[in-house]
This record gives sequence, structure tokens and C-alpha cells, in this order.
Amino acid sequence: MTNDNILIDSHAHIYYRDYAGDFDAMLKRAADAGVGAMVVVGTDIESSRESVELAEKYPQMYAAVGVHPHDAGRVTEQCYGVIRDLARSSAKVVAIGEIGLDFYRDLCPRDEQELVFRRFLRLANELEMPVVIHDRDAHERVLAILREERVRRGVLHCFSGDAAMAAEAITMGLYLSIPGTVTYPSNEALRDVVRSVSIDRLLVETDCPYLTPAPHRGKRNEPAYVRLAAEKVAETKGLSLVDVARVTTKNCRDLFGIRLWNQSAKIAYMIRNSLYLNITNRCSNRCGFCAKFDGFTVKGHNLLLDGEPSFEEIMAAVGRPEGIDEVVFCGYGESLIRLDMVKRVAAELKQRGYRIRINTDGQANLVHKRNILPELNGLVDSISVSLNAPDSATYDRLCNTPFGEAGFEGVCDFIRAAREYVPQVVASAVTVPGVDIEACRRLAGSLGVEFRVREYAEVG
Repeated sequence: MTNDNILIDSHAHIYYRDYAGDFDAMLKRAADAGVGAMVVVGTDIESSRESVELAEKYPQMYAAVGVHPHDAGRVTEQCYGVIRDLARSSAKVVAIGEIGLDFYRDLCPRDEQELVFRRFLRLANELEMPVVIHDRDAHERVLAILREERVRRGVLHCFSGDAAMAAEAITMGLYLSIPGTVTYPSNEALRDVVRSVSIDRLLVETDCPYLTPAPHRGKRNEPAYVRLAAEKVAETKGLSLVDVARVTTKNCRDLFGIRLWNQSAKIAYMIRNSLYLNITNRCSNRCGFCAKFDGFTVKGHNLLLDGEPSFEEIMAAVGRPEGIDEVVFCGYGESLIRLDMVKRVAAELKQRGYRIRINTDGQANLVHKRNILPELNGLVDSISVSLNAPDSATYDRLCNTPFGEAGFEGVCDFIRAAREYVPQVVASAVTVPGVDIEACRRLAGSLGVEFRVREYAEVG
């Protein structure tokens, strides 16, 4: 099964007794349906503990911990401490939730619900974790409280608002999770929301054992049925199931940090006799000639990261290669955006005896608002800076720098200053039609560095 076919059930309650008789069979059905992971969501102290225990036991499970608004009246000061401790107890805990407001059943006074909701939102902020939000017949108050508490990372689970609410929630940075109710023939309102919202802000869920999708209504819901919700989302938006699986799984990764596959081959890759490190896909510039706008492949290596790798992931991907000429920080992004990571990895690799090179756009000083070159002293043997133009106007036209006129001057200043801290400094230019390469060569000479020509449309 490819990564594109992996689905994540972003909201499940599989700790209920409903599953005791066929738990392993239920998990197999989920795997057979393409469900690669599920977020098991607690609704009180006991079920939050059970969610964490399941996440620790099963590699495909992750946990959210919190207290449902129905039980807000039973929350004590001690409860907040328990949820805090559970959230910190395991790397498999990815969110605070299920928390929120329920004005449909009103099993708890509304003022108490709001008080508890705010306290959990503040706890999530303290822990720098996203939130899983329950909202039933409380749309205006939920959004108002989220705005007041400045929540920017979370999901409105089992979304039941209209398109206007969806747009407002997305503007606030939230995701919307679509349950199996999207399959109900009478639920055109939810399908209208799906049509109105970018797939980049949607998750899919079961909320099992509740909200069983068609054609299984009346039976117990289970994670395998998230595929039915995803299929209906695909049909509604005119996408394929593969599209929906790929994007909603990416969205779960972005929100919860759930990464389902080893991306070592995208982090460390060989070209000729050099080992290249791809540690981010973010860039300072948006160069019009950059090949990544046509695809993320370099010399047969797919460099579209599933998420920025940690130090441990990078070092695992590097391994202990023998007989290489150098390690090069150069992927489909600007490595020096992650300056601290570059320094940490370079220090470790230098200690192992490897030669270190950085390929850069030369705008790190502008990005970090300080001269970062002294921090590379002793860590980097060579730095290659993309000059790309002989003057500011040409540079801005080609590279779409966010720094305006300061962008080109910043690159020149970076090249000039780099000579003091890095043994070898090279300025390069791509042979984009219309660029005066000889003028670039003269400029590099005036800056006191070597010059290299890179062929247009030849990457790596």
C-alpha cells in the first residue's frame, strides 16, 4: 500500500466495551481498508488514560486527552493536573481533547462548560498542543471563546456548522473534521460545507462507535468505515479517494505531528560522491527558475518531505557512510532557515570527520536578523551562495525575494562576509535565459570569491 492510500481516522473511541469481543478483528478490518493510524480520543479522566494506554501498546494509535463538556461539572483542580500529566507522559499523546461546548443536551450548566473549556484551551497553549473541539449547537460561543483564547491549532471534530462558520474557523487556522454523516442522503448541508472548503483544511473521522455511515447505519461504527467518509468527500469535491487520503493524512501530520512512514530516503541522498541533506522544503525566495515548481525530484530522488525531520531522523538517515567526499546541506529548501538544526547536525558530522558544505541563497542574515556566519565558523568547510544576478533589479525579477531591494544587497554582503568564517566561498549563477553570466562572474570576483556556473534546468 502506498503512502497515497493511507487514511487516518482522526477521532475514534475504541476503548468502549462495544469492541471487547472483536478488537483484533476490528483492527485488521481497519488495516485492510487502508487506515494507517487513528487518534483515540478521551472524554474523561478514565478514558483519557485508556487512550494513552492503547497508543502506547499499538503503533498505529495516537491519543488525545481531555474531558467532554457533558462532564464539565465534575472537573476539579486535580483533573487539570491529571490531564497535564497524561499529555506529558507519552510522545504518542498528540492533542488535548475532546473539549468544548454542548448546548444540545445541556447535561452541564453552560457557564461551567465555558469555564472548563477555557481552562483546557489554556492548558493546551501551555503545552503547545493542538485541541480537539466538540461543538454541538454552540457555534457562536465556541468561535468566540477560541478567538478570545487565541487558539490557532485545532480541529472542530464532527463539524456541524455551515459554510460561513467553516470559513471563519479556517481563517482562524483551524481544521474541520468530516464524519460518516456526510454519507447520509439528507445531509446536503454538510456536503455543501465540504464543497466550500479547501481539502487542505479537512480531516476525516468516524467518531466511532457513533455516527455510523451509510450503508451501515444502525450498526456499530468502527475505524474501517472512515474510508466511506473519505469516499464521499472525494465524490463531493470531484477528487479521487487517493487524493483525499493523501491530503487528509498530510493534514493530520501537520496538525498532530503524526508521520506514518520513514522518509530517510528523502532526507539523505547521494549525487555523485556527495551525501546531500534535505532538511526543509521552505525557502526564503520563490525563484521563477526553481525546478521544484515542476516537481520535487532531483536526479531521481523525490525530496517532497512529509514533515521537517528531527535531529534523530536526520542522523538515522545519514547513518555512517564511507568513502564520500562531503556532506552537503542542500535539498528542496533553504537549509539555513533551520539554522540551529544545521549547526547541531554539522557539529556531529564534523566530529565524525566529514567535510561539510552548505548550498544557500545567502539570505540567512536577513531571515534571522543577525549575522549568522560566526556561528558557522569551524563547522562548515565550504559554502556555495546563489548569486544568480549581476544587479538588484534582475535578482528581484528572477528570485522574487521577500526582502525587496535589500535582498540582493543582503546576498552580496553575505558573500563578502562569509570569507572571514568559511574556508571556501563560492558564488554561483544559473544560466537562465537573459542573465548576463559574465557580469555575474565579474561581480563574484569583486566580492573576492570563486564563481561557478550552474546549467539551467539541471538540478543537483
